[in-house]
Amino acid sequence: MTESETRTVLLRGGEVHSPADPFATAMVVERGHVAWVGSEGAADAFATGVDEVVDLDGALVTPAFTDAHVHTTATGLALTGLDLSGARSLRDALGLVRAHATAHPGVRILLGHGWDSARWPERRAPSRTELDEATGGRPLYLTRIDVHSAVATTALLDLVPGVTSLTGYDQEGPLTAAAHHAVRAAAHAAVSPHQRAEAQRAARRHAASLGIGTLHECAGPDISDEDDFTALLALAAGEPGPRVHGYWAEAITDGKGAARVRDLGAVGAAGDLFVDGSLGSHTAHLREPYADAPHTGTAHLDAAAVAAHVTACTEAGLQAGFHAIGDAAVGAVVDGVRAAAERLGLARIRAARHRVEHAEMLVPETIAAFAELGLTASVQPAFDAAWGGEDGMYAERLGAGRARTLNPYAALLRAGVPLAFGSDSPVTPLDPWGTVRAAAFHRTPEHRISVRAAFTAHTRGGWRVLGRDDAGTLVPGAPADYAVWRTGALVVQAPDDRVSRWSTDPRSGTPGLPDLTPGGPLPECLRTVVAGQTVFVGPKE
Repeated sequence: MTESETRTVLLRGGEVHSPADPFATAMVVERGHVAWVGSEGAADAFATGVDEVVDLDGALVTPAFTDAHVHTTATGLALTGLDLSGARSLRDALGLVRAHATAHPGVRILLGHGWDSARWPERRAPSRTELDEATGGRPLYLTRIDVHSAVATTALLDLVPGVTSLTGYDQEGPLTAAAHHAVRAAAHAAVSPHQRAEAQRAARRHAASLGIGTLHECAGPDISDEDDFTALLALAAGEPGPRVHGYWAEAITDGKGAARVRDLGAVGAAGDLFVDGSLGSHTAHLREPYADAPHTGTAHLDAAAVAAHVTACTEAGLQAGFHAIGDAAVGAVVDGVRAAAERLGLARIRAARHRVEHAEMLVPETIAAFAELGLTASVQPAFDAAWGGEDGMYAERLGAGRARTLNPYAALLRAGVPLAFGSDSPVTPLDPWGTVRAAAFHRTPEHRISVRAAFTAHTRGGWRVLGRDDAGTLVPGAPADYAVWRTGALVVQAPDDRVSRWSTDPRSGTPGLPDLTPGGPLPECLRTVVAGQTVFVGPKE
């Protein structure tokens, strides 16, 4: 342990969010773990026996957030490279591409992310001809905001032999499926180990600055590569910053495959193991056709393949998981996991805590199945904030009726389905309090959950899906992963105001959280600590 991890620290004079004491104002950290939480008066007994006393000056201390779905290197490249998420039109995006190419004359392959033609008045993606002109004929790879399709220049396509014969190739428009994967591999191969490490450091620094103490890296052969994955895990183990738990999304059918995944350092053969694609790219697999396209999307795995993977993982003691967005894809996951349960027994499947990423299009039957099978829904509330609502992308792709059924967090919690919140960064930004706000103020009112439940999903939820029930909360014995916040008055917010009124009564003993009403400021992170070691200090500290 480092010296900072072995020091004993008393934090006092603030608000400590802890189920051990809903009125706690102080906390002692010892050897990287929470040793005590309690009142200001009781803190006097510790003041002379610690190495350091921190005056919180009224600040709020909470468990550090866990982002349960991140692509770390891609996040860092987006932070340090060409970001098109703010482009308001096709013309604006092409101008940003042109300026980026001019500013980086020595870069072998230009990389960018975040275009979303659904938000542009032109309603179309940049063409290859337009990008060739904007870059002066240089190689360029630009992912759509959902990362399930991309546009590229001729110079980059020329580096991928046979790309024109691959599924998903389009001469002028976005690339999907095998064509996209091949072009992505060529683009990422141009990223040097130094660039990759700097991108990973940038992503972890940014996460720490937002009070995030743990990241679940969702990697795999269709997303990144083994060198990127193992390098990230080594960097995170060797440098201060948020913890990184790695998932490797490769389908396996036997113990040998499970051992190979474990040898990479992965905690599971899960994450973005694609059962389907995304709604924005028309590749999510639906039971009924899209409202704006005459097909039902793309299926990558069927129920039999899901069952084989879950069976092999469970027998090897490895966590399994899948990317599934459309109702047909989620149904295939449920059918496959149930088949594995029939073979191995329901208790073994439930104990493994297998997970499903995104799980957006759910019906009562699949929600009940998630609860029965012990599946964790690893979800991204910012998706609803970005694309929900009567006039959003979901409604455009599915029609308003189907769109209103998406991301039913309240129904999942009522059924007893564990939730783990994440961002899928760089698809949506790392933004933990914004994520909690998006769940509590869901665009569809019946899907809203309390701020407290959303906060739990973004702290303890990410630990629970890892099999850790003793972390993500500030109680004695828990890892000292916490963040210090400057914020306004603490309140209790719930969709039902009767709950809110009771919870704010001192007799309820419900600890408050920041007011996340839309339009108001979000809490400001002053300090982030992981295992007792400070990994971020804000400029005002």
